[in-house]
Amino acid sequence: MSNDNGYVEPGRSFERDTNYIEDRILADGSQGWPVEADRYRLVVARACPWANRATIVRRLLGLESAFSMGITGPTHDKNSWTFDLDPGGRDPVLGYERLQEAFFARDPEYPRGITVPAMVDLPTKAVVTNDFAQMTLDFSTEWTAFHRDGAPDLYPEHLRDEMDDLMQWVFTEINNGVYRCGFAGSQESYASAYDRLFTALDRVSERLETRRYLMGDTITEADVRLFTTLARFDAVYHGHFKCNRHKLSEMPVLWAYARDLFQTPGFGDTTDFPQIKRHYYVVHADVNPTQIVPVGPDTSTWLTAHGREELGGSPFGEGTPPGPVAAGEEVPESQGAGGSTSY
Repeated sequence: MSNDNGYVEPGRSFERDTNYIEDRILADGSQGWPVEADRYRLVVARACPWANRATIVRRLLGLESAFSMGITGPTHDKNSWTFDLDPGGRDPVLGYERLQEAFFARDPEYPRGITVPAMVDLPTKAVVTNDFAQMTLDFSTEWTAFHRDGAPDLYPEHLRDEMDDLMQWVFTEINNGVYRCGFAGSQESYASAYDRLFTALDRVSERLETRRYLMGDTITEADVRLFTTLARFDAVYHGHFKCNRHKLSEMPVLWAYARDLFQTPGFGDTTDFPQIKRHYYVVHADVNPTQIVPVGPDTSTWLTAHGREELGGSPFGEGTPPGPVAAGEEVPESQGAGGSTSY
């Protein structure tokens, strides 16, 4: 996720900086970064949709035993995400106060945004990659030696061409589409972004009317990528980003689909609504100058019956659900669905 501070450029449409450190951690180590247990640390922020993807995929595949995870606080300043949730305000493994330190360990003159998710090499404490789109695909294809028994195939080889096209479209039109609305710098660019976003949401809703998941009967990476935007829709994007034709809860197919995923291990148990709201409403000071964080919406509705079982299919196919959330990585019960909305 771009280390944006909510700056709206008057008269301009929003364009995301998509230049990332593209090194890959591969099973054969051919790029100098071999797949190796206990060699790397994944740094995420629960608030960030791009980082949320990485936490979901890591959990679904059972990669907790292969690499650890550090969690930043939900807000950042113009310089970096910070480890303010940890005792003393330092990541207990890296010893850093700011994620920026890991980027500067890689390049003291690193010129771009400090983004999550990031994979950090523990021997050097330097960032290996922050290429969020490739990172989770590599979790599926390069880290297979460390997948749990019963792990789902989130990137089936026979579906990859179709999935790649679909995921690129979801990113462009929906994942990034909400930001295009929220950071529009003119009425005209906002109106165009708004129409484009809801056209895409209508299209994906039609796709999901007759299939339980985006690619058919089982969960894939494509569902992970769509879910993290839907999970933030009513809490943030509907009001804060002016994506207000309908709430998610007013779009029957997408709402049922999102609840189906939320109630599947790996999805809802990695979603922290207070941190999500605090990030957007505090960091994006141009959009929300008062930095007041709304109390609502009521998140207990995420646990209501969805009825998607009638479409058949099984979330993990021939696999099994992941086990309990790793110790220390739990979303506090008070911050998940149905929990407290106090701050």
